[in-house]
Amino acid sequence: MAGDPKLVWNPDNVRDVAESVGISSLNEEAVRALSQEVEYRVGQVIVEAMRFMFAGKRTVLGTQDISQALRVLDVEPLYGYESTRPLRFGEASLGPGQPLFYIEDEEVDFEKLINAPLPKVPRDMSFTAHWLAVEGVQPSIPQNPTTAEARANELVPKGPGANPALAALAGNDNVSIKPTVKQIVSKELILFFDKIRSAILDDNGDQDVIILRKSAFESVRSDPGLQQLVPYFIQFVAEKVTHCLDNLFVLQQMMELDQALIENTTLFVDPYVANLVPPIITCLLGRKVGPDGADNLEGQYQLRDFAASLIGQIVKKYHKSNQELQARITRTCLKYFLDPDRTPGEHYGAIQGIRTSGGAPAILQLVLPNLKAFEAIIIKHQTEHGETHEMIRMLLAGIIRAISSLTDADPLIEKTNGVNGNAAEASQVEEYLGAIIGSRVVALGNHKLNKTILESGEKE
Repeated sequence: MAGDPKLVWNPDNVRDVAESVGISSLNEEAVRALSQEVEYRVGQVIVEAMRFMFAGKRTVLGTQDISQALRVLDVEPLYGYESTRPLRFGEASLGPGQPLFYIEDEEVDFEKLINAPLPKVPRDMSFTAHWLAVEGVQPSIPQNPTTAEARANELVPKGPGANPALAALAGNDNVSIKPTVKQIVSKELILFFDKIRSAILDDNGDQDVIILRKSAFESVRSDPGLQQLVPYFIQFVAEKVTHCLDNLFVLQQMMELDQALIENTTLFVDPYVANLVPPIITCLLGRKVGPDGADNLEGQYQLRDFAASLIGQIVKKYHKSNQELQARITRTCLKYFLDPDRTPGEHYGAIQGIRTSGGAPAILQLVLPNLKAFEAIIIKHQTEHGETHEMIRMLLAGIIRAISSLTDADPLIEKTNGVNGNAAEASQVEEYLGAIIGSRVVALGNHKLNKTILESGEKE
C-alpha cells in the first residue's frame, strides 16, 4: 500500500476509541477508513470555525468559534470549554512516544478559601425616576451632572482614533466612551414614511393620484403617532429642496409637507425648528426657484407667497421656544431686500418675508424708511426688464401689499374709505416713500393709511 496517501490523524487513536467501546479487533482497512473520515470532519469543523473568526474580525481561533461551527454542522457542541481564561494543558507520559495531554485543574487552598473575608452584602434593589431634560433644558437636580462636570466631559476625547491622554486635561483618569444610542424606528413607520414620499412626489395628473397625494398630506397633518418620523421628514424636505430647485412641483410639495407637520397639533416640532426653516427660506429668497420661462412666473411667485405664509406660521407658533427666530428671519429678509444685486423675485420674497415674520412693526421701522432709497433699485429693474414686465408688476404689488397691511386695507381696492385726503398729504407721502411707490399708495385713497405712514416718518 505504498501508493496510499499518508494519514495525518494517528490510527492508534481510532484503535483506542474502538477498544473503549468494546471493539477489540479492528482490521487495518477499517482503521484507515475511519482515520480519513475523522480528518475530513475535523477539517470541515476548522473551516466553519474560521468563517466565524473572520466574521468577528479576529485573528485567533477560539473555543466559541468551534462551538458555533459544531452547531452549524448539526453536531452536539462541546461542554465545559466556554471559559474566557486561557486553558492550561498538562502533559503526562504513558510510555515511550505516547504523550497524553490533559487540562490542569486550578488548585485552591481550602484554608484560605474558608478564612477569606466574605463579600459585602449588596444593597436592596430600588427604582427611582427623574427628569434628564425638559424640552431640551437639563434641570439642576442631584441625579444630573453639574455644570463643572459637563464642561469636563467636553474635553473627553471623542471617536475611535482619539488620544486617551487628552482626558487628563478634564481631570478624568479612567474614561470610557460609550457608543451613541441609535433611534429605532418600527417597520410600520418606515413603510409609512416610504408610502408618503412616493405619494407626494408622484406628479401624475390622474384624479386617483391627486386624491392619494391629498390623503398623504392629511395623514401627516392629523396622525398622532408620527413623532419619531419628524426628523426624517425634515431631512427629506431639506434634501429635496437642495437638489430640486429647478422642479417647481417638488418644491411646492415640500412646502405642503412642512405645512402639514406644522399644523399637526400632536407633534413636538420645537427642537427641529432650526432645521425646518432653511428650506423654506430657500424657496422664499432663492434666486432660482423652478424652471426658467415666462410661463412659470406665476407658479414661482405662488411658491414664494406660500413660503412666506409658512414663515409667518412658524414665527407665530414657535417664537416662545426659539426667541431669536423672528429677529433672525426678519434680518435676513431685510438684508436681501436692500441688496441692489438681487433679482425682482428675491426682492419680492424678501418683502413678503418681512411682512409675515415681523408684521406691522417691521414694516414701519425697517421698510418704510428705506423705500425712497429702494426706488433706485426699482428703476434698475425697469431698465433691465421693462416697466411693464410681470416681475416688476409683482414686486410693486408686493410692496403695496406690505404697506397696506399697516391698516389691514386691501391693496386691490382703491379708495377704500372714500377719503382721499388733500394734495399736501399726497405730496408728503410721495416725498417720504418716493415717487414710484408713493404715487401708488396715494392712489389707494386711504387717508388712515397715509396718516399712519406720515406719523411713522415724524417719529424718526
